[in-house]
Amino acid sequence: MATEVKVPTLGESITEATLGQWLKQPGDPVKADEPIASLETDKVAVDVPSPVDGVMGEQAVSEGDTVQVGAAIALIEAGAAAATSATPAVADRTAVGQAEAAARAEREESQEDEEPQTLSPAVRRAVLEHRVDPSKIRGTGKDGRITKDDVLAAAATEAKAAPAPAPAAPVDLAPPPAAPRPTGDRHEERVRMTRLRKTVATRLKDAQNTAAILTTFNDVDMTEVMAARSRYKDLFEKKHGIRLGFMSFFVKAACLALRDVPSVNGSIEGEEIVYRDYADISVAVSAPQGLVVPVIRDAQDLSFAGVEKTIADFGKRAKDGTLKLEDMKGGTFTISNGGVFGSLMSTPIINPPQSAVLGLHRIEERPVVRDGQIVARPMMYLALSYDHRLVDGREAVTFLVRIKEAIEDPTRLLIDL
Repeated sequence: MATEVKVPTLGESITEATLGQWLKQPGDPVKADEPIASLETDKVAVDVPSPVDGVMGEQAVSEGDTVQVGAAIALIEAGAAAATSATPAVADRTAVGQAEAAARAEREESQEDEEPQTLSPAVRRAVLEHRVDPSKIRGTGKDGRITKDDVLAAAATEAKAAPAPAPAAPVDLAPPPAAPRPTGDRHEERVRMTRLRKTVATRLKDAQNTAAILTTFNDVDMTEVMAARSRYKDLFEKKHGIRLGFMSFFVKAACLALRDVPSVNGSIEGEEIVYRDYADISVAVSAPQGLVVPVIRDAQDLSFAGVEKTIADFGKRAKDGTLKLEDMKGGTFTISNGGVFGSLMSTPIINPPQSAVLGLHRIEERPVVRDGQIVARPMMYLALSYDHRLVDGREAVTFLVRIKEAIEDPTRLLIDL
């Protein structure tokens, strides 16, 4: 008897996904709730678990196909004997899959009897990209799990161990041919655009076509924040178990500025404007499949430690590919830190239906005038892109000035000014 594996509910308003990778092949034994396939949605990668124990049977779709929520994508046969009763083609694939499973089991036993483990979507992509054998990698993550860094380290080791390239052929001194030809290796590769990348492209273009986007700039002297961080970072980490970064200062400063300039925290819905008395701050973090924007809920009520812990958790789960759809829902305002990549200045694009996004950039010493003297100070450019249909220029400038005042005098964050 076979059990159908169906595409699970993927979240509000999401009706389809792309089958990114089969994690189990016909003939592989599977356990209940063990992932057998990875789906790519508009926002995150989602694993499809097996509903029962058994043997992987026929696969109804191929990698790269679009599947609907509720559609059957595979069969789980009730035991090895049931798998042999499938069609001849499936039975052949089952035999091959069983042989591969036996080979994998033999390799795993030879590695100090380590238990097999399920790889996260990010790790699976890295394994496929670098073509390394995960069974030969010793994991450094929790409970010995393999991380993306482990895969990259293994790939680097294999590259160093690879034989040196053969010496170059003698130079041909004959006259060149009449038609010039390109020299060296020239390769092109065509890959299917991921669902996330397609969604990002569509949403960003829609934002440009719909909103009246304008960007205003300011700069901020980071001297006081850097001094406060340097003074308290060790005590902060000892007490809260998390490092004190700059993002928590900017998140708390944004909460104060959003309270003073509520239109920046609002949105246009039809012919109505929605104003909010809370701040759900979206923070852009880097993931293997691109930038994602999980949301810090009720940031106005969190402490500095609460903000830092939330951001650190988002970063780790984005790297491991375990962020959930619920983590990305909502958001009233976005902070994007391009400075971590070395950006000096940018004009970020808003994330609809939000009306504004704050862009942070790299810190560098620049000459400024203080008390009539030219001095070097650590400066950062700030950029606020906003929907001019809702936010006036005066309000946008006022918002940035509030951010600047709070960062240049962090005491304001403590006494709520």
